[in-house]
Amino acid sequence: MIVGICGGSGSGKTTLLKRLCSHFGDLQPSVFSMDNYYLPIEEQKLDENGIHNFDLPTALNREKLVNDLKKLVSGSTIIVKEYHFNSPPDKNVLITIYPSELIIVEGLFLFHFEEVRELLDYSVFIKVDQEVQLDRRLYRDQESRGYSREAILYQWENHVKPCYQNYLLPFEQQADFRFRNDAHADEDFQKLTQEIGTKMEAVKL
Repeated sequence: MIVGICGGSGSGKTTLLKRLCSHFGDLQPSVFSMDNYYLPIEEQKLDENGIHNFDLPTALNREKLVNDLKKLVSGSTIIVKEYHFNSPPDKNVLITIYPSELIIVEGLFLFHFEEVRELLDYSVFIKVDQEVQLDRRLYRDQESRGYSREAILYQWENHVKPCYQNYLLPFEQQADFRFRNDAHADEDFQKLTQEIGTKMEAVKL
C-alpha cells in the first residue's frame, strides 16, 4: 500500500511521517522523501531579484524521482542520496530504501506530479494555520540553515506562499484524509491510522 503525505512548508509532514512509521513499525514502512530529488543549486531557477527559488516543481529531478518510486513500488530496492540543505552534493549520504508492504511518500508536489499521484492508494493533506507554519520555518531556517530572518520572510512571501497556492491547495479536496495539525492532531491521527489499517486489510483480501 502506498500512502502519500502532502503539506506546505512547516506543516508537520516529517512529524506525521515519523508517527506513522512508529505506529506501523512492525511493517517496517519504506519512506520515500521527494526532498531527496532536489537538483543542484546551479540548476535551480532564479526569481526576478536573482534569488534561487526552491519552491517550484522544476526544483526537483522529476524523471529520476518517478522512476525510483516506480522501482520501489514494484518491489525493488533503491539507493538515493539523502538531501541535506546547503550540503555539497558530494557530501550527501547514500541511503538504501527497501520495499515494504507499506510505502509512505512525502513531499510538496505529491499531487502536482501526476505520475506520483496515480501511484497512491491513499493520500493525506496536512492542514495547519499559516502563522504556525511561518513560525516553524523561521525557527528551522535560522537554527539549522543559517538564514537571516529577512531572507526567510522574503522566501515566505515570494516563494513559499505562491507555491502553496499554485501547487498544493488546488488538490486539497482530492485527498482521502485532511489532517488537522493543531489541537485536533491526536484525534485525527487515531482516525488516520484506523483508516490506513482498514485499507491495508482490504488490499490483502
